[in-house]
Amino acid sequence: MAKRTINDIPVLPLRGRVMFPDNSASFDVGRLESLAAVKRASDGDAYILLIAQRDADKETVDSLDELYPAGTVCRLRQITRLPGATVRITVEGLFRAVMVRGDKSEGAYSADVAEIVSANPNSDLSEAYFRTGKDIMGEICRTENRIPKEAASNLEACTDPEEFVNIAAYNLKLPVEKKQEILESDKLVERLKLLDKALNDEIEVIRLERKINAIVRQNIDKNQKEFYLREQLRAIHSELGDDEEEKTELENKIRSRGMPEEVLQKALKELSRMDKMQTSSPDYNVLRMYLDWLIDIPWTEKTEDTEKLSDAVKILNDDHYGLEKIKERITEYLAVLKLTGGMNAPILCLVGPPGVGKTSVASSVARALGRKFVRMSLGGVKDESEIRGHRKTYVGALPGRIIAAMKNAGTVNPVFLLDEIDKISSDMRGDPASALLEVLDPAQNSTFRDRYLEVPYDLSKVLFITTANSLDTIPRPLLDRMEVIELNGYTQDEKREIAKRYLVEKHKKSNGVESGSLKITDGAIDEVIEGYTMEAGVRNLERNIDAICRKAAVKLASGKASKLRVTQGNVCKYLGARRYERDAGMQADEIGAATGLAWTAVGGTTLTIEVSAMHGKGDILLTGKLGDVMKESARAAISYIRSNSEAYGIDESAFETTDIHIHVPEGATPKDGPSAGITMACAILSAFTKKPVKSSVAMTGEITLRGKVLPIGGLKEKALAAYRVGVKDVIIPADNKKDLEEIPENVRGKLNFIPVSDVDTVFRNAIVGM
Repeated sequence: MAKRTINDIPVLPLRGRVMFPDNSASFDVGRLESLAAVKRASDGDAYILLIAQRDADKETVDSLDELYPAGTVCRLRQITRLPGATVRITVEGLFRAVMVRGDKSEGAYSADVAEIVSANPNSDLSEAYFRTGKDIMGEICRTENRIPKEAASNLEACTDPEEFVNIAAYNLKLPVEKKQEILESDKLVERLKLLDKALNDEIEVIRLERKINAIVRQNIDKNQKEFYLREQLRAIHSELGDDEEEKTELENKIRSRGMPEEVLQKALKELSRMDKMQTSSPDYNVLRMYLDWLIDIPWTEKTEDTEKLSDAVKILNDDHYGLEKIKERITEYLAVLKLTGGMNAPILCLVGPPGVGKTSVASSVARALGRKFVRMSLGGVKDESEIRGHRKTYVGALPGRIIAAMKNAGTVNPVFLLDEIDKISSDMRGDPASALLEVLDPAQNSTFRDRYLEVPYDLSKVLFITTANSLDTIPRPLLDRMEVIELNGYTQDEKREIAKRYLVEKHKKSNGVESGSLKITDGAIDEVIEGYTMEAGVRNLERNIDAICRKAAVKLASGKASKLRVTQGNVCKYLGARRYERDAGMQADEIGAATGLAWTAVGGTTLTIEVSAMHGKGDILLTGKLGDVMKESARAAISYIRSNSEAYGIDESAFETTDIHIHVPEGATPKDGPSAGITMACAILSAFTKKPVKSSVAMTGEITLRGKVLPIGGLKEKALAAYRVGVKDVIIPADNKKDLEEIPENVRGKLNFIPVSDVDTVFRNAIVGM
């Protein structure tokens, strides 16, 4: 049989389907190239080549290379115009053809094609494949409604293997690639083999579907049985007056909350128990409250963190002045979260004196991150059940305050403030600090178990922030789980900026004072800081500014003035006489007196240590309400000077006939710590050598019996205290040089820091003539 050829036949690309000969099909045409091809075919001899696209998702065909090389030549039987620019065509498949050449003209693709003729059409092997295929196809047609009835009849009556392959391949649900392979093959045996393989695959899929359907039907029968029994139970409950609808609603809520599988099964088990109880039973109410808690706490709800680091930094800067360490740490957390897509939240511990903004900075962190904020005060908490809750079998049992706070937050990733963690204590009811170990351990808090809930709850996404005034009272295991960030006291310049930027306008607004009717000068703010407050933070400063605004409000409201100006000179009219005076320091070089630097809860201060050497029996007298550590430092200083008396020109026998009295003024104030060691050593040596100590020098450092100077803490506050009294030189331990960066640049530039590693260097710089 000669091959048929057709020149310049219009080409119609098909998306996701393959056309075969011996079949008729109808489909809609809407693409411009396709409409142009249909028009050319209808205007000509009605022949058109239907050929599949390689990429069915592509809207347009840019070249014939995007089509398979072979398709089916069809005859247009009918064209129906539809609303819009779409037409519906009916075609009849004639023969398979391969494209020889093609181009595009008049908006449509056309090609020269040659018929594909199968070789060896009448072999015994092809007959065997044909019979096998007919048997399988007959089984499919009898048991499944996947083949149209007309096609099934044609297949059953078919005696031509070629026609059988075309009809069967067209009607089977096969991938385009497999259909195209059957279409393009030029050997009948190969086409039948490919079809038989596809039919066997289809039979296996049908058998698997039957198996699945049987299982599903069995489950449905089981569910219908359960439904029937539940309907009977519902009727019984209805007769008894029980509220079955409420229980159904409860089950729906439980299933919709997105609980972990373990929690879901626990909740459904408790619901099943509750379902068997009378509503008047006490246990019914216990279980109902338990299920309400499981439903109300967040399991999957979360807030999205701020995407832009600049936005978070801006919020932190708007809310707080200074506090660079905490701002830097939150920025680092956001950056890592953005790069990794998820991480366990750190446990931050903000440590610092009262009033520096530890509590308020936590709420600002929540606002900067775009998260919910919850706070829990730990001051005075003694009962472990406050953290872990009580078992639900107890009368009046409730979850602990951690779970209660998570319920209030409504999200799984809030910022959670544990305030005053250093004030926590313990008694016979347990140790709350030990209960917090699980909460604040990133390796454990993903499975925190509250005694009331009895199921694990994930706290790993919570950003815990704790605050403390001191680390000394925090148990070591608890402290080890937290990342400590120190918030030092504010300098006078920082306090002034905080007052100007935040406090003044805040309290003008809260007291109803218009911004333009009251002016508080920088000098007035400085006077309030120096004369009316003595603190590391700004809490008392805020109270005094509030007092000024209140008194100004009285004058403005009474009509005594329309505008007020508070200056350094008239602050006393609003706040009364000064409450504090600046540290005077030593005005002149003195024998037996040295200026030390001390750290207190309200900031740094200077400390004048006085030593008097009197004729006696070698007794040592220490006064000024000194602590044990400070007394030991005094004895260490005396021992060092006594052991090196010859080097300092002191008769060793003088210590046996001289009483030494060491006094630290402000005797009512308790004092302790080792950092006054070198100060006491200077005062003692001055008293014995009759050489004065320089008034322009202040010092801090711990002394050893070998004369070594050891590092101390609180250098920033101590340096600010030295700056306030006009000291020029500050002697510090050499190991504290690294801490100089924490001191404000304007203060650091006006002080001369002298790092020392031994006490002899201290004496040379502090005592005149040494």
